Amino acid sequence: MDATLAPPLAALLDPAARLTPAIELVAVLAAAFSGFAEARKKQMDVVGVFVVAFVTAFGGGTLRDLLLDRRPFFWVEHYEYVLVLLVLTLAATPAMRIARRWVPHWSYVTADAIGLAFFSIVGLVLALQAEMPWIIAALLGVVTGVFGGVLRDVILNEVPMVLRDGKPYALASFIGCCGCLLMLKAGVPTPIALWSSALAIVVIRMVAWRRDWTLK
Repeated sequence: MDATLAPPLAALLDPAARLTPAIELVAVLAAAFSGFAEARKKQMDVVGVFVVAFVTAFGGGTLRDLLLDRRPFFWVEHYEYVLVLLVLTLAATPAMRIARRWVPHWSYVTADAIGLAFFSIVGLVLALQAEMPWIIAALLGVVTGVFGGVLRDVILNEVPMVLRDGKPYALASFIGCCGCLLMLKAGVPTPIALWSSALAIVVIRMVAWRRDWTLK
């Protein structure tokens, strides 16, 4: 593959323009759930929970939009995402006090993996639509997927999980993005390429977590 492959790939992504909002909404909800859980661990009030959920859900996409010079930011263009997040914060803050006792830890890891996967694929698609070279598009997918979690951990005064976890995280995102590029170039229908790549990222992340695979 070389950089000249980006424009032809971009031409294949017309169906993705219709799918992107749905994929992005799934990512926002999953990332917000992860942010809720981490904020409640620190016993934050409702304002703190909203801030942590907000940066988790929108941090990676905002950095992507800055790098691609896209305006308005995706959460301004789709302001309903912010409204949904606000409503969920008001509902989730009291509910999480009970859920911590009954919701298993793997559900939080799964939510984080889903957010990573779907944000990564959206970032890849938008970078390709901007006619970025394939390697830059893949890396922007990774940035979109991981940066919200980085901001979340910084606000919570923790070393970002992507740097301390040891298990494939950013690598899972990169593999999924590269797999999506290969499928698109091979002529796989765009919806199949996008959804299957997102699923692959989730599977890689969860299997690595379950089997304790590390990069150390």
